[in-house]
Amino acid sequence: MNKLKNIEREYYQLLSQQIFDESEINYDIFNKQIPFLNQMAKVKNSAISVFDLFKKEHIYNSFNLQNLFGYNISDISTEYYNSRIYPDDLISLMQTGILVLRYFYKLPISEKQDYKLQNEYRILNDQNEYIRIIEQFQVLELDKKGNIWLAISTMDISPNQELYHGIRSQLINISTGKIKVIKTQNNNLVLSKRESEILSFVNDGLLSKEISTKLSISIHTVNTHRQNILKKLGANNSLEAIKFVKNMNLI
Repeated sequence: MNKLKNIEREYYQLLSQQIFDESEINYDIFNKQIPFLNQMAKVKNSAISVFDLFKKEHIYNSFNLQNLFGYNISDISTEYYNSRIYPDDLISLMQTGILVLRYFYKLPISEKQDYKLQNEYRILNDQNEYIRIIEQFQVLELDKKGNIWLAISTMDISPNQELYHGIRSQLINISTGKIKVIKTQNNNLVLSKRESEILSFVNDGLLSKEISTKLSISIHTVNTHRQNILKKLGANNSLEAIKFVKNMNLI
């Protein structure tokens, strides 16, 4: 609990580093977007929320949060959102938020809307069971000084509901497609020694048969390790897995 409180304190102190001029915050800009947000929630069937970094609270929550996740719309606040998240995942998400905010603060104003943060983690549903969801954050509005004012979040049930301890986070440049996997101390993305060894051989261009010969193990064992690597990293193929671990300096 103390660890979470310390991380929350650091996170909100970081949020407070942005200095807003209240006289220049025009909520008419946001209000004009509400019909579009409602339509997007309906068409995409994704739950949507908007976080106000000036007020440091959620100022919009889509109607389908209750249908998709069992959220009580009338009770929604930042504290309510956090209370639904698996405790260890919440710590990792806060750590990720700190890393991402620091990164965004260093970006030129012209690039702050070019990135999307994607987190996969566990929340409680209306059956009081933990399910995995995918949440994507993107800057919706900057103020006149270039401060991050509004951030939009879209949430969907993850197609991957297997038992997995920890969160998966990546920062995606939507202009270039470049992906940066975010590693915090609570993320369970660390490969075993054998998995790292096999992925290194894959990176060198070796086939499973060649790897099995080098390591004196069966092709079946090599392929099992390769499948486990993809599952652990949330990658679709070996090339994507290699890109992920290079970003994390694991090979």
